[in-house]
Amino acid sequence: MLKIEHLTKTFGTKKAVDDLSLHIQPGEIYGFIGHNGAGKTTTLKSVVGILQFDEGNITINGTSIREDPLTCKKQFAYIPDSPDLYDFMSGIKYLNFVADIFAIPAQERQEKIRTYAGLLELTGDLAQPVSAYSHGMKQKLAVIAAWLHSPKLIVMDEPFVGLDPKASHLLKQMMREHCDGGGAIFFSTHVLEVAEKLCDKVAIIKQGKLIKAGTMEEVKGDDSLEEVFLELEAE
Repeated sequence: MLKIEHLTKTFGTKKAVDDLSLHIQPGEIYGFIGHNGAGKTTTLKSVVGILQFDEGNITINGTSIREDPLTCKKQFAYIPDSPDLYDFMSGIKYLNFVADIFAIPAQERQEKIRTYAGLLELTGDLAQPVSAYSHGMKQKLAVIAAWLHSPKLIVMDEPFVGLDPKASHLLKQMMREHCDGGGAIFFSTHVLEVAEKLCDKVAIIKQGKLIKAGTMEEVKGDDSLEEVFLELEAE
């Protein structure tokens, strides 16, 4: 689904990501963890084509994001750590705007908006301008927009920040159902307890370098993910 091969990205003299390789398979929820400034967001932005990278290759279903970004972008959705939505639009106009971009038929988009907005308890707010939304409401709107076109891959940067406990629980269910249906999710998080319970695989990055990756059992063994992370960070 997603192959990151020898990814290197430099800002000035600093290597933000240094020779990183990961492979996310269909059906997997893949967690990406590391301290602030470790290179997580740089990696995710490289994956979705926002940042140009210096070395390596990134492919989505065999298509290079560098060589054919449009084909790749039709197959994934991206939720940044702080969604920048169009504040002058209402929630429903924003969702229809996204649906128009992906050419989603009217009946299909209506059904999906009704389903996901109802699930995340945002239906009553869709007529309001996005400028009136709280951070959590914007996060919910971004989640609905991401799921609209049934992407094969969903990339998320700290998706649980700003969500209340109920919405976080629902998002976890949506993530699991997406992957059980053959999709894949690659997301960063600082909430290690969530990653430990939710992820099929996890990668730990430190100062731009991958220091450990694999199934949850392979990475943490008999310890907690938090204990393993703190130990690796201290080395």
